[in-house]
Amino acid sequence: MNLEAAMRLAVQQAEKVKGTTYPNPPVGAVILDRDGEVAGVGATEPPGGPHAEVVALRRAGERAAGGTAVVALEPCNHHGRTPPCVDALVAAGVSAVAYAVADPNPIAAGGAARLAEEGMAVTAGVLADAVAGGPLREWLHKQRTGLPHVTWKFATSVDGRSAAADGSSQWITSEAARADVHRRRAVADAIVVGTGTVFVDDPALTARLPDGTLADRQPLRVVVGEREISHEARVLNDDSRTMVIRTRDPHEVVKALSDRTDVLLEGGPTLAGAFLRAGVINRILAYVAPILLGGPITAVDDVGVLSIAHAQRWRFDRIEPIGPDVLLSLIPG
Repeated sequence: MNLEAAMRLAVQQAEKVKGTTYPNPPVGAVILDRDGEVAGVGATEPPGGPHAEVVALRRAGERAAGGTAVVALEPCNHHGRTPPCVDALVAAGVSAVAYAVADPNPIAAGGAARLAEEGMAVTAGVLADAVAGGPLREWLHKQRTGLPHVTWKFATSVDGRSAAADGSSQWITSEAARADVHRRRAVADAIVVGTGTVFVDDPALTARLPDGTLADRQPLRVVVGEREISHEARVLNDDSRTMVIRTRDPHEVVKALSDRTDVLLEGGPTLAGAFLRAGVINRILAYVAPILLGGPITAVDDVGVLSIAHAQRWRFDRIEPIGPDVLLSLIPG
């Protein structure tokens, strides 16, 4: 197996543990033996547990000696709750290490240099874009800015409507698209809506499995706005914790959630417009259904654009069919 194929496998491992490793990043690792065959795979375990490299090395056993470690993130070089991963790689007798992204944390960085000093062949940047834009997207943003990564998620008809003229919106997208949303909720740290959404839709804002039961992991539910919400609102039930932030300022909301990494914005058009005007959205996920609705109810209100010349510029980084719908992923252009 070549390095790129091994890194894709490492990415798959990392995706499986997203949402379970905070404050550590969701990392995947693959150990190739001397013949280039997969000897072990692993992913970072919850805090206090071993990192991905150690899990993969344990599974590889003696086959790791003389082999290659392929890791999504530069192996750590510091003592935290667990010993440095570079020590484990050296002890296992690995002869080469390939990683995708350098660790931006100055406390943990330096693993690549240490491994090179030990005589290992070190390769950096293997599928770096796929990793930085995949399982490590939110964690890297948090490391670089100190703030959570905010994804605006919404469902829309092909003509950009979030509801029919009578206000009905259940359901614009298919069951497959809604299942994908629940999967993303289950790995997110928080879901943000405005008081208007609570009044109109009374959402529970939970992550559910395909059979309708609650997922094991639930995000923090965040309600933004200055209006009081009913004590009977479903967002206040016992299915998960709820935070009410009494402000209309998106910057204040993001600061209040600075202990989180992955935040989903699921509010209505008013809140979405405010977050877009404030420039605090890092990614857009648009679930587009092949239906036409017309009417006045759009996915977003005023974003401060008066002419085409002043349009907010985004670019597609992924287009994915989901059942009969299409998921459009966009990042700032």
